[in-house]
Amino acid sequence: MGKDILKMEDIYLIYPNGIVANQNVNFSLKKGEIHALLGENGAGKSSLMKVLFGLEQPQEGKIILKGEEVKITSPSVAIEHSLGMVHQHFKLVPSFTVAENIVLGVEPKKRIFMDMDKAKELSLNIAKENDFHIDVEERIENLPVGIKQKVEKLKALYRGAEIFILDEPTAVLTPQETEELFNQLTLLKEKRHTILFISHKLDEIKAICDRCTILRHGKTMGTYETKDITKEEISRLMVGRDVVLEIDKTKAEPKELVLNVKNLRVKNYLSKEVVKNISFGLRAGEILGIAGVEGNGQSEIVEVITGLNKTYGGDIFIKNKDIKKFSIKNIRDLDLAHIPEDRMTYGVASDMDINSNLIPNIVDDEKYSKRGIINKGAIQEITEHMIEDFLVKCNSGAQKVQMLSGGNIQKVVVAREIYNKPKIIIANQPTRGIDVGAAQFIREKLVELRDGGSGILLVSADLNEVFELCDSIIVMHRGEIAAYFDDISKLTENELGKYMLGIEKQKDVGGVAYE
Repeated sequence: MGKDILKMEDIYLIYPNGIVANQNVNFSLKKGEIHALLGENGAGKSSLMKVLFGLEQPQEGKIILKGEEVKITSPSVAIEHSLGMVHQHFKLVPSFTVAENIVLGVEPKKRIFMDMDKAKELSLNIAKENDFHIDVEERIENLPVGIKQKVEKLKALYRGAEIFILDEPTAVLTPQETEELFNQLTLLKEKRHTILFISHKLDEIKAICDRCTILRHGKTMGTYETKDITKEEISRLMVGRDVVLEIDKTKAEPKELVLNVKNLRVKNYLSKEVVKNISFGLRAGEILGIAGVEGNGQSEIVEVITGLNKTYGGDIFIKNKDIKKFSIKNIRDLDLAHIPEDRMTYGVASDMDINSNLIPNIVDDEKYSKRGIINKGAIQEITEHMIEDFLVKCNSGAQKVQMLSGGNIQKVVVAREIYNKPKIIIANQPTRGIDVGAAQFIREKLVELRDGGSGILLVSADLNEVFELCDSIIVMHRGEIAAYFDDISKLTENELGKYMLGIEKQKDVGGVAYE
């Protein structure tokens, strides 16, 4: 590692609503290092990166790049200063080719049009120089997630990036793709590029990062050599208390079938079949995982089970009842809860208060309303219990949900869905994008419900979570079940990754339903 290439000194950022995001934050990057930025949701990581990339302007503080103070007033200025950002949600045009996406905005011209031959040539050259194997003529919409991420990195390299900001780069990757990413980052490091690595996965940070800076409540908790600090110490600095990093659970004792999916077929909005004649069953007292690279049919399965999509082929039985003609409310009345994939779009009404977001599942209960008149005292009492039991950090139940951190918003969703101990829980990415403390809390609650007899269908892109929580696993690839494991005790992440990528497929695994 070399000298400091970038310093952020005494950064103070306060939003118009009065929230203090960063309080005198200090950290530095050395040339040729991989540096982790850690912290709970709401700790100030995203805000600090917005300042660095010109998306927000701090009230105080300065950025020093290569020894000189710079004013980064927009992303275009950041790019001019050799900063590149690879967002968790890719900024690519799906209908364009790889080459078109790489050069977009700074494309070579032939008269007034893009010079496509030159664009291909430039894209191939930058890919070869950095040992990226990629078809530059393929359209983005046809590529798997791991390749799309490569395109984002090539875009940054094409624009001359020397410092890369990677936001949760392994969140949607298989173990094999993660290994390939780490190899690419090591090569970039050897070429004296500097990488700022934002992640919640402590194993990865220990494996790839040279140093780490930890934020808590908008303040810097220090910068450490990763080889000299344990995962437990990192967690304590992030959260302010000891965090258990492994779930202690007993062997499952599955009972009756509570969900039975038979010969399910689902088409997307383009009439392309994305779930292809699959069958599986969920039993009370077990956590059944659906693993797979995102976009292989998992979300569509959840949508039809929960009633969000009524257009499907095959049959779905919940507690032996065919739900094809059931409304979402009818399905929920079968004692089914749904923790949705996108908490802000489907999980909460963000402009309403916490109490209003907690009561939809209980408001019809006679204890809380009669003849359409809500018992405000009873509602207040139970919402206070939910907030306390689920450790939601807030001023009061009257606070708007949008004022909470991501982890606390997720706790509101989970509290509403599982407070009454439902018999069936569909949990889609239940801990995505939240801090280690909140994630551990939610995982422990799911295991507690399993032990109480609930059947839980867990869809997760986090393989650590899949292995930690699940009793059995279905692996999806291109809309089909590539593998089913009733016992995962001897299954490895590498083996699972092969099924996720389609390298291997079990024979006669099309239907694993229980009759």
